Amino acid sequence: MAPLIIMIELEKTFLAKILPDLTGCKSKEIIDVYYPKESNHPVLRLRKNGDKYEMTKKYPVKEGDASAQHEHTIPLTKEEFDAFFKLEGKKVHKIRYCYEYQGRIAEVDIFQGDLKGLVLVDFEFEKEEDKNNFQMPDFCLANVTQEKFTAGGMLCGKSYMNIINDLARFGYKKLDF
Repeated sequence: MAPLIIMIELEKTFLAKILPDLTGCKSKEIIDVYYPKESNHPVLRLRKNGDKYEMTKKYPVKEGDASAQHEHTIPLTKEEFDAFFKLEGKKVHKIRYCYEYQGRIAEVDIFQGDLKGLVLVDFEFEKEEDKNNFQMPDFCLANVTQEKFTAGGMLCGKSYMNIINDLARFGYKKLDF
């Protein structure tokens, strides 16, 4: 049995302005289901990450700062994933590309289904100092790390039209791909 993995995730999230050249980049399908369905911002996430499966609970280290999150993850078997997947939850479907940018890996999430047109870019960091000193790439439009509407638990179960006013505050234009 795989152990529970506990860590603090340091990251910054950006709205994409344009898609960088993703030719040759590794990609994987990600399907997230958030529980409980009734929650406005569920923090419990079931994830199919390529051919890996897990259950994760994420919450801020410090209230009001979404850039540092406690992350408790339990690896699952496909059978366990399939059993949880049957429970009613809010879903998000995306294709994640790993894009190299200045020696870092950008996770470029291209949302599918009802959120088609939304592209978010995440960078993860080992040290707080690196996170704080990181400058937004030119292919990104705005830093939305602290914006609640871009959190997976807030996007789940929504459509592009549900978040269009939030996106408009940043001058975001729907990206076609």
